Amino acid sequence: MKGQSAMVQASRAATIPAEGLPNRTLAAAAAVLGYATLIGYTDNYVRVVAAEGGLWQFHLIRSLMAGAVFFLVAPLLGLELRPKNWRAVAGRSALHGGAMLIYFGCLAFLPVAQVAAGLFTAPIFVLLIARFVYGHPLGPARVAAAAVGFLGVILALTPGTDQPLGWASVAPVAAGALYAMGNLATREWCTGESAATMTLGFFVALGVAGLFGVVFLALFPFAVPEGTDGFVLRGWVWPSANFLWWTAVQALGSMIAVGLMVRAYQLAEASRVAIFEYVILPIAALWGWVLWGETLGWMAALGMAMIVAAGSAIVIRRK
Repeated sequence: MKGQSAMVQASRAATIPAEGLPNRTLAAAAAVLGYATLIGYTDNYVRVVAAEGGLWQFHLIRSLMAGAVFFLVAPLLGLELRPKNWRAVAGRSALHGGAMLIYFGCLAFLPVAQVAAGLFTAPIFVLLIARFVYGHPLGPARVAAAAVGFLGVILALTPGTDQPLGWASVAPVAAGALYAMGNLATREWCTGESAATMTLGFFVALGVAGLFGVVFLALFPFAVPEGTDGFVLRGWVWPSANFLWWTAVQALGSMIAVGLMVRAYQLAEASRVAIFEYVILPIAALWGWVLWGETLGWMAALGMAMIVAAGSAIVIRRK
C-alpha cells in the first residue's frame, strides 16, 4: 500500500481486475457458502457473550485464542504467516477490523441477519466512493440501484414501530463502508499474501483494538447497563466458563470462516464474489430461527431482498 495511490487502485477494483489472475468462480462460491454457514451460526451466540462480558474483552480474548491456534498449527500445516508487504496487510486488516468492531457491537442489539444487511451496503459504498472521491461516471441504472439499496437498508434495519431506527440500527451501514474497502484491498493490495497471513492480520487488528479498549475503560470507566445493553461500555470482568466457551467457539469458527472468505476473494474478482456473499442474509436468518425462534417481519425481509437486488445489479453493471 502506497498512500493515496493504493486507495485509488482499490477504488478502481470496481472496473479493473487484478491482471494475470484467473477467476475460479465455482471454488470461490463454495468458499463463500462455507463462510456464511459458519458465521451465521457462531455470530448468533455473540448475544450470550454480550450478556456478561464486554466487546473489547471479547475481541482481546478471542484474538489471543486465535493467535495461539495459528502459531500451534502453522508449523504442522506449513502455513505462511509472515506478510510479504507489511503495510498492505496492516491497511487491509485495519479496514476489516474496524468493520467487525462495529458489526460485533451491533450483534448485542440486533438479529444477525439485520446487522449483516448493513454490511451488504458495501457495493453501494464502492459505487459512491468511485463517483464522488475519484470522479468515475455513474449511469442512471447504477443511480437507481443505489437508491433501491438505500431504501432496502432503511427497511431491513428498522425492527418495528416499537423499536424505531436508531444508532444501533444505523451503525452496521458504517461497517459496510469499511467492509467494502477491505474486500477490495484483499485482491488489489494483498495479491501475493497467503490466506493465513491475512486471517491472522485480521485477528491481530481486533486484538490490538480490544487491548486499547480494555485499558481505556479501566482508566476512564463508564456507568455500565446490565446485560447486553452494557456490551460496548463494559470493561474487563472475570470471565465465566460460559463466556470462555462461546468465545473459543467464535474464535475457531471465525478463523475458518474468515480464511474461507479471504480465499474466495483471491480466487475470483471482487465483483463476482460480492454477489455470492449475499447468501449470508438468508442463512443468518435461518440460524436465528433455528436457534432462537426469531422470525423477520415482512418489512425486514423486503428490505433484504432490495439490498440483494441492488447489490447484484451494481456488481453486474460493473462487469
